Amino acid sequence: MADRALTATELADIAGVSKPTLSAHLAKLLEAQLIAVEPQGRHRYFRLANPDVAQLLESLMGVAFRSGAVRLRGSPREPALRKARVCYDHLAGELGVLAYEGMQGQGVFTGLQRDLQLTETGRAWFTALGVDSTALATQRRCFCRPCLDWGERRHHLAGVLGAALLARVFELGWARRDPRSRVVLFTEPGEYAFRQLFRPGWAKNVG
Repeated sequence: MADRALTATELADIAGVSKPTLSAHLAKLLEAQLIAVEPQGRHRYFRLANPDVAQLLESLMGVAFRSGAVRLRGSPREPALRKARVCYDHLAGELGVLAYEGMQGQGVFTGLQRDLQLTETGRAWFTALGVDSTALATQRRCFCRPCLDWGERRHHLAGVLGAALLARVFELGWARRDPRSRVVLFTEPGEYAFRQLFRPGWAKNVG
């Protein structure tokens, strides 16, 4: 879910299972085309097959947390994961939800769920941020869609546009990824600047 390729040994260590057990699971996932593998030298690196699989996993995690089947309590990373994390290639958690709802409040989008559309106001908003939404719209994958956040139980922004938003946050130096987890670590000035984006009239003030 962090959009990284890992070896079978690394995955076995993370999951806490034996390598033969993990290899059996990986074979089934490959057969179902849920993951992809890339050989490099003596190693084989596994990753999720595509963003659709990531969306499925995020939805399943939401069900698991709501049912109590999976719990993060006791984990030292829980508060950080709930605040800001990578959901495949876009921003999730409290700040991801803040962003999506803030953009909705500024008229960046119209419609709901699969009918979500970027408005002219939205194009101007992303341009002010330094994101070329017109160029992004030519890509083959989903342009923009809401993704239900398992922690907040509300939506954050997914799709090419959501990925571009997170990439821009990194480019501006407002945050960085924790190399050991899905956590996104904002600096104090970076979080302040990020929150300012969703104040009414931000794009007009920039313009």
